Amino acid sequence: MQTFEKIINACFEKGFTDLHMTGGEPLVCRRDGEVCFQPQHILTPQYVDNLVQLLLNQRQLQQLRELWSTDLALTIAGKRLRINAFSAHRGVSLAIRFLPGNIPDVESLNLHPSLKDFCRERSGLLLICGSTGSGKTTTIAALINEINSSRACHVVTLEDPIEYLFASRKSFIEQRELGKHFHTYQSGLLDVLRQAPDVIVVGEMRSPETIQLSLDAAESGHLVIATMHAGAHEEALHRLCNTAQTHSSEHIRLQLSLSLVGIINQQLTYQPKLGYSVPLLSVLRNNKAISNLIRENKLSQIESVLETGKNKGMFTFTSYREEYLATRKTFFPPVMRAGQQATAAAPQERVSAAFNYDARCEILVDGRPRGLPNRPAPAPSMVEWAPERPERSEWPEPANGPVRYGDKDSDIDGFISQLEQRSL
Repeated sequence: MQTFEKIINACFEKGFTDLHMTGGEPLVCRRDGEVCFQPQHILTPQYVDNLVQLLLNQRQLQQLRELWSTDLALTIAGKRLRINAFSAHRGVSLAIRFLPGNIPDVESLNLHPSLKDFCRERSGLLLICGSTGSGKTTTIAALINEINSSRACHVVTLEDPIEYLFASRKSFIEQRELGKHFHTYQSGLLDVLRQAPDVIVVGEMRSPETIQLSLDAAESGHLVIATMHAGAHEEALHRLCNTAQTHSSEHIRLQLSLSLVGIINQQLTYQPKLGYSVPLLSVLRNNKAISNLIRENKLSQIESVLETGKNKGMFTFTSYREEYLATRKTFFPPVMRAGQQATAAAPQERVSAAFNYDARCEILVDGRPRGLPNRPAPAPSMVEWAPERPERSEWPEPANGPVRYGDKDSDIDGFISQLEQRSL
């Protein structure tokens, strides 16, 4: 386990955003969207198998066995990680995302300060859109941090998994994880409405039931912040309006036109002069013109309203780049953000004796059992999961060494010293 912690510490300090680990192949790191191989460091399949077995609890191991992939978030060596463990043609693989060492704020993420206006809304739906890896979750964390610093309210998050751990300051924050604290987003949203929230964070709106419940919550006096995979405002609105059945789409459009607060569409763009990536946004704020277009199903005209709404806090990607990014004088690099101390001590995750977190349960997705594929038996390199897991302090290193390159063992400290190099 000492080897794994050294790798995590080194990658985190050097500003890498992702780490990919698979047996018998070089470690692969990512920074500013660029993949770089580390040929001087190769983990054995046995080491990766043991590591996966020890990182996951029994419930996650069950999900990995049945669905051949699972998501989790852990704190290792003081660093917060989001991990996806999955089966691939080389056996078990890990995709690890490094999360900042502190709860980010709007300023340190190089976001436009006008985004703080959304945090003062008392009700409505705020959508954060973008592709995978564009920083949606981090932007939401910055907005929650702003609410936590400025409003005395109750915030409940529904996440998959919990990435940033918040310490309550001015706001009382409760975080729930899919598969651990609630079974589906649908059941989680039904529960949260009985928990007297002021702000509800929904990890992802995907199914018709989740979308409908989120709109109902926004319409009934709650600020709902949710993510969606969409590349444009029109696409996000079209998906929201057309996921429901035909006879209720008009009702959805009416609800959305009245309850929508805004849409933040986000990309990451590499800035050669800075040497790192910064968020590039397109920001829509609901007003009478936008509301009428949604209600009348004229979504194709949204972009033209966006271009004429510059004085109302709206941005297209082009205007955001030219009017904000090109004129901003001070930027905060990711490495600086990672090295900052948290403004408040992050709470520890706790388990309650009232629940069996490792209990076997039917795996559901948005209220429906997820179909288990009829897959062949795993390859011999897949680990045979042991019924008992040793304590983390007893995590073993394989007898034949965790690091191999050809017929020679590689020194982990030597690898750390060369980690900065890139070989594409």
